[in-house]
Order: sequence, then structure tokens, then C-alpha cells
Amino acid sequence: MQLPPDASERGQPALVSVILPVHNAQQWLDECLMSVLKQDFEGTMELSVFNDASKDQSMTIIEKWKMNLEDSGIPVVIGGHDSPSPRGVGYSKNQAIIQSTGSYLCFLDSDDVMMPQRVRLQYEAAVQYPTSIVGCQVRRDPPDSTERYTRWINQLAPDQLLTQVFTSHGPTVIMPTWFCSRAWFFHVGPFDEGGKGVPEDLLFFYEHLRKGGGVFRVDHSLLLYRYHLYAATHSVLEMTIWTHRVHFLEEQALPGWESFTIWNAGKQGRRLYRSLSAASRRKVVAFCDVDENKIKKGFYCHEDSQERPKPQVPILHFRAAQPPFVICVKLDLTGGEFEDNLKSLHLQEGRDFIHFS
Repeated sequence: MQLPPDASERGQPALVSVILPVHNAQQWLDECLMSVLKQDFEGTMELSVFNDASKDQSMTIIEKWKMNLEDSGIPVVIGGHDSPSPRGVGYSKNQAIIQSTGSYLCFLDSDDVMMPQRVRLQYEAAVQYPTSIVGCQVRRDPPDSTERYTRWINQLAPDQLLTQVFTSHGPTVIMPTWFCSRAWFFHVGPFDEGGKGVPEDLLFFYEHLRKGGGVFRVDHSLLLYRYHLYAATHSVLEMTIWTHRVHFLEEQALPGWESFTIWNAGKQGRRLYRSLSAASRRKVVAFCDVDENKIKKGFYCHEDSQERPKPQVPILHFRAAQPPFVICVKLDLTGGEFEDNLKSLHLQEGRDFIHFS
């Protein structure tokens, strides 16, 4: 375990700390660290690295870059541990933050690459929005790996950064792009340290929203966001994410509605209905759909319900249904047909409907 020097021994605190957790990242680190060196930010900046039990050459690469960065005026703080197993990204990010000094935190994943203006532009936004998580647009590598998801990241309207927080995509500004004040981070955090399989970014994001935090995106592509099979996000089960999302929906959105309609009488809509608490299920007045075969069935019966008689929920055409809607239809999959249907109702997102899928 390499202990970082006490902040008082390192002179004045930095204005911005780049927070870099590292675990077996040797193939990406040169590009990642070069992108730290190339930042055009004119304020004081430091790099805080925490090595989470890497077994490859990651630390050799970091030590090599430490001299280059410090010669360019970017102090490097290195901590870590060499236990047999990693303790996870939540723990690593928390440790990298604790050992850092910056008034602002710029999160960076070891497999990603920052554009030269990233720290400067996000710092300017964070000063303006001190209780917000500031994100940015991204460029995906490989470009065709997650096309729908990348469009969603980059094209959400400013108000949708708050209305679409219940969707399966997770935080509306993605964790590798986060930038926020240190004071706000500690008001909300720290990250959950449960380790592999825990969506620490989603849990932090939800807690941030509970505490009244805002969400802002700098509309420039400031990060090369890599997709690969070794990314930590792949260790989180879909069922885990689903459970957290349903809980957040019931906590934040449904209490404001006396009743609502689930838009999708198919598999996803029925799954949501079954996942709701009994109190929330009683608020569901109908399912709606465009599929005539589903509509002809007339109703959905929840066979596993303990209620007697078992509830039978009507299935209606979407034009016959009453808002508000919880929409369980995936966006950007029907050539615009679903989006056109929704738009034709002239409803307001966040008030008359929310997206869940």
C-alpha cells in the first residue's frame, strides 16, 4: 500500500482533481494519461490515482507518466493496495477522492480519453451550477457499439436530463463524464463500496436527485467513451438495476399520481406491474397498446396476486387511455412510429408521462 502524502505537505490545494481509479488498465493508460497532460485548463489541476490491486503493468505506466505530468505542473497523487482481489470501483473512487485536494472533481475512467477542453468547459459549468452533476456529450469507440444508447446520451434535451432518470439507460449524464464540486460530492456521497455487481453510479445519482441536485450537460463531445467486454458495468445484473429503478419510481414519481396507465401491455409492461408494490398496483387503471391482439384480450389478470378476486386490468388502445402514463416502450426502435403516436397526444413529459424503459 502506497500512502499518499498529506495535503499540507503538497502545498496549495488544486482547483480541480482528476479522479482516476485503475484496475488492470495497461492497454489504455498511455492514451488516458496523455489526455490529462493535454488539458488546456489554466487553473491548478492534479491527478489522483488509486490502484485497485492491478496485476498487470498499470503501476509501471503510471509511475512513468508521473514525471511527465509533474514536469508540466500537474501533481500526481498515487494510492492503492495490492490485495489478492480488487475492492471495486466505488471503493477506488472514494479513496482517490479522499487523497485528493481539489475543490472540484473530474471523474475519469482509465479506458477513456478526454478531449483537451474537457476540464476547462466542465469547470466553467460547475462554477455556474454548484449543486449539479455536470456531464458532457461523448464519442463512442467503437462507433457502432451502442448506437441507440450513444444517441440518448448526446441528444437528451435539458429538461429530459431530469425527466428520464427512471429509464434503463441509468444516469442521464453518464458516470465517466461526471464533474462536480467537492463540497457537493460529500453532501451526497460517498459511493457505495459493495464492490462487483453494485451500480454505485446509479445509487449515487439517485441520492444526488433526492437531495435536490441538478443535472447539466456541456454540449460538446469531450470524452472518447470506450466499449469493451472488460468494463466494470458488465458485472452489474439487469435485475439489480431493475429493482433499484422500480424503487426509485415508486419513491419519486408515483406518489404524485392518484392513478396511472402503463403504456405497453406486453412483456415489459406486465413485468413492471408485477414488480410494483400492492399500493402502487392499485393505482394502475389500465394498460394501453397499439397491438390489436393484446387489446382484444380486454384485460390483464395478475395470476400470482394474493388479492381476491384477482385484479383484472383493462387493456385499451393508447388513444382511449387516460394519462398520466408510465411508458414501457423502448425509444428509437420503431422508426419513429411510437414517438409519433406519443407526440400526437400533446402531453408534457414529466407531468403527463414518464419513460421507464
